[in-house]
Amino acid sequence: MPMPFSSGKPGAGFPRGWEPIKLSDRKHPTAYALVQDGDGVVLHAHAAAAASGMAYFARFDIHSAPIVEWRWKVSALVEGADNRIGAKEDSPARLLFAFDGDKSRLPLLERSVFYITEKLSGRELPYALLQYIWAREIPVGTILEHPYTRRVRLLVVASGPGGVGRWNSMTRNLLDDFRRAFHEEPGTLTGVGVLTDTDNTGGTVEAWYGDIQFRAER
Repeated sequence: MPMPFSSGKPGAGFPRGWEPIKLSDRKHPTAYALVQDGDGVVLHAHAAAAASGMAYFARFDIHSAPIVEWRWKVSALVEGADNRIGAKEDSPARLLFAFDGDKSRLPLLERSVFYITEKLSGRELPYALLQYIWAREIPVGTILEHPYTRRVRLLVVASGPGGVGRWNSMTRNLLDDFRRAFHEEPGTLTGVGVLTDTDNTGGTVEAWYGDIQFRAER
């Protein structure tokens, strides 16, 4: 888990288990497709004033394999983006990790936000969502609360123009990052996703995602 993008064929359907995820009927969707890159197949994203994701849903206990590895590439930073501000909250590349939990423990306001967002998106939201993002200028290592809900935390793992236009390999300890971001133990991982979005700033950007892999600590 999840199925590697490299197992697919350019121009064909997505690998088994991956599916497009809309954020809202009001948002133009990001275009995703499998493409050839060198000797392998990767997922390409093109967002023009758009926001939607690709997700793989499966239940998994990250305690057994907390290390997540992937590689990604972006064509540019998103002009005017600032992940600390709702009206500017865009990123050329994100990895998303959804976790289960007891939603009845959440404050009434949080549950109301869940209800409204679920109605707009047509899908039940996770108890907690941790995002690894490529920010425009926020320092790497910064953890942000999403401007609209405390149940989504953004962790900056890449920032600025360094690395733009070329593949960057990333390794994170998802278990440790969840604990630092939410100050609690994670429940079961229920989904993994990618998201390239420019809906708030109205810009255009491309991103490429390689395989996402989990492994035990060495």
